[in-house]
Amino acid sequence: MARTLTPVVPAAENISSGETHWASRVTYVDARRWAFRVSVSVSVRVPGRIPSMRYFKSDNTASVSREILDAIAACNTGVALAYGADRWSDSLDEVFGRFFETKVRVFTVSSGTAANALALATLCPPWGTVLTHAEAHIERDECGAPEFFTGGAKLSLVGGEGAKFTAADLEARLAWFDPHVHGVQPRVLSITQATERGAVYSVAETRALAKIAHDRGMSVHVDGARFANALVALDCSPAELTWKAGVNVLSFGVIKNGGMNAEALVFFDADRVADFEFRRKRAGQLACKGRYAAVQLIAYLESGIWKRNAERANRLAARIAAAAPQCLSVPCVTNQVFMKLGNERIAALSKEFGFYPWGPAGSGEARFVCSWDTPEEDVDALCAALATAET
Repeated sequence: MARTLTPVVPAAENISSGETHWASRVTYVDARRWAFRVSVSVSVRVPGRIPSMRYFKSDNTASVSREILDAIAACNTGVALAYGADRWSDSLDEVFGRFFETKVRVFTVSSGTAANALALATLCPPWGTVLTHAEAHIERDECGAPEFFTGGAKLSLVGGEGAKFTAADLEARLAWFDPHVHGVQPRVLSITQATERGAVYSVAETRALAKIAHDRGMSVHVDGARFANALVALDCSPAELTWKAGVNVLSFGVIKNGGMNAEALVFFDADRVADFEFRRKRAGQLACKGRYAAVQLIAYLESGIWKRNAERANRLAARIAAAAPQCLSVPCVTNQVFMKLGNERIAALSKEFGFYPWGPAGSGEARFVCSWDTPEEDVDALCAALATAET
């Protein structure tokens, strides 16, 4: 028997008048029998409405810094050679070389997933394995892209609090591998800076991990989606936290910290570039009009917004952490705050604030992320709401 299905837009009470809103998921409900529900991925137009929530879901929802928009506008005139042969793309090695105080090779890509997957594909053969944390982005949030682009290389997971692991953790995991043809061989160490739990690897910790990896003939990759937040938290130089500590390749994040649609892959050893340029082209990551990606990266570094934006995001997160320190599930170091609030408290806060419940389903943990342009008044409101929270 045919059923009449009525679209129900979620969280309608949190939508106010304004521009057109597009809902990515809508639940269709049987008009006669509410027990029958089907969720499908569609786009539904809700005229004259936009979300009015105070938003703390992620820093990739933030707007683009004015400095980057101005740089794009400034280069948007006349003819420029395509596929990275323009003068802006040609200057990236020099600009990043000054930032890192050494010679580097720099390539633009359009996302952090592309940067990570192509870096690992360049460093790791299909019969190799990449050692990384169990909560790393390359393990949890990249839809198998590292495995796909490496041609099937395995990710071997390491545990540890705060989504980071120690030198002892790494040594113990490496002891599992035997140098014979029946098993994958360790080829890459990949750490995240800052981690998916907002923690950071100190210079000394990074150096210790890199030494272990290098002693085993492995390369060291850093997923730096929030690299600027880590630099600000550690108050060290980019050089100290990367090549001086033994890092070979860095996925240099920009988008989460005020960028638009360009990230950088930084090679500190030109010999490791190998066939990367062919891999980038084959993956559809060699932009035709490369100047528009290159100017974003140049403006990000030369204007200093990498630091200003990260400082503000970290500062706002510290305010949230201080509002209910008894609820923190891990220390707040960068721009992410994790709290054990309980499921009822999370449900109540969700009526006004947009954020992600974290951890296993029903764990009662929540994640709040501050971006470079999070309004102060939104942080004020969240701090006031959290001030009444119990442990």
